[in-house]
Amino acid sequence: MRENEPPRTQSFSPRIKREIKTIKAMIRIYCKAHHNGGKNLCENCQKLQNYSITRLANCPFQEHKTTCGTCSVHCYKTSMKKEIIDIMRYSGPRMMLHHPVLALAHLLDEKRSVSKNEE
Repeated sequence: MRENEPPRTQSFSPRIKREIKTIKAMIRIYCKAHHNGGKNLCENCQKLQNYSITRLANCPFQEHKTTCGTCSVHCYKTSMKKEIIDIMRYSGPRMMLHHPVLALAHLLDEKRSVSKNEE
């Protein structure tokens, strides 16, 4: 595996695969609107996407993970965390237009995670 290349996703659980699809969609929406507007991600967004996939691959909770916003373990470096928060704030509301199934699944995961944590 080359440097800055994410792990291959075929061995991930269905939950992690869906999280990867969601984060890829969010980064693509953000990059298209703020950077190059083209088909491919800019270099910075590609690095962030690879980093995010690596973080998901190493998540200690795997299939039982909460959404990252409600997680007790914050595994992103400070600089990357700020970038991903900016992307999520911009892309989150737009996900219902571009990827409604992923957006609804993410909202359900967030609700499910909060209710589990309240028990």
